[in-house]
Amino acid sequence: MKDVVCGMEISDDSAYRYQHAGKMFYFCSQHCLDEFKKNPEQYLNKEAPAHKDTNDRSIIYTCPMHPEVKQDHPGNCPKCGMALEAVSFGVDESNEELANMTRRFWISITLALPVFVLAMIADLMPFFLPDWLSMHVVQWIEFVLATPVVLWGGWPFFVRGWRSLRTWNLNMFTLIALGVSVAWIYSVVALVVPQIFPPVMQMKHGLVHVYFEAAAVITALVLLGQVLELRARSRTSAAIRMLLKLAPNTARIVGDHGREQDIPLEHVKPGDTLRVRPGEKVPVDGTVIDGGSNVDESMITGEPIPVAKSAGDKLVGATVNGTGSLLMRAEKVGSDTLLAHIVNMVAEAQRSRAPIQKLADVVAGYFVPAVVGVAVVAFIVWWLWGPEPRLAHAVVNAVAVLIIACPCVGTCYTNFYHGGNRAWRWCRSSHKEC
Repeated sequence: MKDVVCGMEISDDSAYRYQHAGKMFYFCSQHCLDEFKKNPEQYLNKEAPAHKDTNDRSIIYTCPMHPEVKQDHPGNCPKCGMALEAVSFGVDESNEELANMTRRFWISITLALPVFVLAMIADLMPFFLPDWLSMHVVQWIEFVLATPVVLWGGWPFFVRGWRSLRTWNLNMFTLIALGVSVAWIYSVVALVVPQIFPPVMQMKHGLVHVYFEAAAVITALVLLGQVLELRARSRTSAAIRMLLKLAPNTARIVGDHGREQDIPLEHVKPGDTLRVRPGEKVPVDGTVIDGGSNVDESMITGEPIPVAKSAGDKLVGATVNGTGSLLMRAEKVGSDTLLAHIVNMVAEAQRSRAPIQKLADVVAGYFVPAVVGVAVVAFIVWWLWGPEPRLAHAVVNAVAVLIIACPCVGTCYTNFYHGGNRAWRWCRSSHKEC
């Protein structure tokens, strides 16, 4: 039969029993018996299980740079646009976001590279182009290749950029979305209706320079930064899950009259007497009461030679017992064990951001309105004092400011953000472990 509290298999001769509603229930330990007495219906109702596994508990997601942002599901920070991190560790998170960004990156880079090469040849070495490939055809090829990169590959950036504008929390995605969208829209207009531009801006055959290669390459570079960031998070999460797997699932408790029972690890309390048999993992942190053995503590120290343990010596949870049998007293359980502290440090390092990143976010918040302001000033100056046609020159020069400033600075910023963040995580976790 099964213990209705923890689900452990037990025999009907268990000393822990309780009669409820005319039926006898058997339990693996006094703890399970006490829990059942508090609220029997909670455990008898299959729709409301009493104990949840670690992976089933409520998970809170927060922003490392803005801890006040909290929600119960994954997403992006409404202030800085970065992906939220799970506060709880050991969550078997799916890699859907990483797979999505990786797919977008590879497709985008595959399309963006030909656009870049074709644009560079057309601008710097046009004599290499075959006779049948006119500049007008080149621009249409760039449009066809760059459009899916911008509209599909860069769609997540537009969503985050629009959200930042709605909440007025300007960030790097505001820069990226603004610059790339302006570059693409300007290029489409220049391709479709080049005659509306001033003659001084027109090339041979009335064509106007386009910026499809800039929009496509910048989108691909920002996607690369996102992939690197998400991959680093994925590897750290995998390391956390491996650490959690080091702990055993059950512990062998020694009860009254020397009776031994296997109970779930979460039911162990400080002061319990536990048996660690040869070859088993030490369930929690504690002290040896009786017995002698050699314990492999390489999980903690890295030393391959087992350490001799006897009465009075300390034991660390998740280390491996050798050939002897040990009787131990549990002292630190759950989140108080050394293994739990190590996992917490790694998880905290994963969620943290380098201090300079906060400064970069603040700078981005001021840089966006500054660039827009410069573009407005350029528009007004060219409109009032520029050559004819003044309006066309004003629009073109204002757009040029946005195209040059926003995506270039935003790309450098986002890749610096991701690269510096990965280095910071590594240094911080290494320092703490040392």
